[in-house]
Amino acid sequence: MTSLVHKELADGVATITLDSPPNRNALSVRLLEELREHLSWALAEPEARVIVLTATGNVFSSGADLKEQRAAGAPITGALPEIMTLLWESAKPAVCRLNGTARAGGLGLVASCDFAIAPLTASFAFTEVRLGVVPAMISVPVLRRLDPRAAAEYFLTGEVFDAARAAEIGLLSRAVPEEELDATVAHYAEMLIKGGPEAVALTKRLVRDVPKLSFEDGLRRMTELSAERFTSQEGQEGIAAFWEKRPPKWAAR
Repeated sequence: MTSLVHKELADGVATITLDSPPNRNALSVRLLEELREHLSWALAEPEARVIVLTATGNVFSSGADLKEQRAAGAPITGALPEIMTLLWESAKPAVCRLNGTARAGGLGLVASCDFAIAPLTASFAFTEVRLGVVPAMISVPVLRRLDPRAAAEYFLTGEVFDAARAAEIGLLSRAVPEEELDATVAHYAEMLIKGGPEAVALTKRLVRDVPKLSFEDGLRRMTELSAERFTSQEGQEGIAAFWEKRPPKWAAR
């Protein structure tokens, strides 16, 4: 049976590729299970410092496999909730390289990644309401990214919007000309690998958690974290490398 998801590891980057172009990389049960397995591999692989999620064809993902859903006669979530959690909670930064258009459930994968880069030619839509359903599961990561007014506009109308608008409202990190897509993704991966692995994981969580804290509690907890990191083995190595004008051990090639 042909695999619907592929994996590759090179230069510290684990690339996971959705490869089901005949149905526009729809999120079937089998594709989601393979994606879950490959993500688990990337998270456990010591040599993988950054995860890049991408796809083949002209569509990143069309969302749920509606043919499969209809045949089942009941809602099928597959491994999607677990996959979004793996990406969201991952200690390793995840970059979504959109090869093209994304719709509905596919946007849950986009929003669950730390970075999302798409070509300017890509388009997006939350089409659920037009099918009489709702963007329920994917709203958990998506509403943590989108401007509230924009979320209401596109969730409620199902209107298609372009990549420039997706970047403007927070769904994408960058929208770039198609010929610059690979270079932009490579740039992000290179920058992420330069950071200490522990520091990157902690900073990823810090960015999300600190705004939820009171000012006083935030300062108290971040003062403790700062002291902990300056005295950590990784922190000490980073400072020593700076003074010795050499790459730290985690960035040495």
